[in-house]
Amino acid sequence: MSILKNVQALQLNDCWVAAGVIRNKVWDYLHNLQTEINDIDVIYFDKSDRSTETEKFLESKLQHIMPTQPWSVKNQARMHIKNKVSPYLSSFDGVAHFPETPTAIAVRLNNEKIEIMAPYGLSDLFEGIVRPTPPFNQNANLHTIYLNRIQNKNWRSIWYNLIIKSE
Repeated sequence: MSILKNVQALQLNDCWVAAGVIRNKVWDYLHNLQTEINDIDVIYFDKSDRSTETEKFLESKLQHIMPTQPWSVKNQARMHIKNKVSPYLSSFDGVAHFPETPTAIAVRLNNEKIEIMAPYGLSDLFEGIVRPTPPFNQNANLHTIYLNRIQNKNWRSIWYNLIIKSE
């Protein structure tokens, strides 16, 4: 909750805590583990300022508030460039273009309640199923990125009950 409250305090447009920090906590729970947080992905959407300097400034603000946390702040209005796809229209669109279904998730506080964004639902996350999101399954270049991530992340060495699917 402290992470969500501090991110909310930034008052960024369409801002969420996303991806691995959520996925890993769920997988930890399912496997009765407690792994370290390797990064906290904060996403937002602002077409008027796509600079990496702004992202670094926001990371430093969060680092000042919670110095022991590994912050990563990314504006989804520029992240399409990384995968060489059409510009994203929102944070939802950015999350829908994350590589794996259990990673394509985000949460935020909204009127003191937790709001969940899950373009592909929550089933894969809670069932420990890893599969490519539609963009990473339908595009050959993106699918190669997905397969390389699966190999490099080696998630099953930590969370042994995961079901990893190539398609």
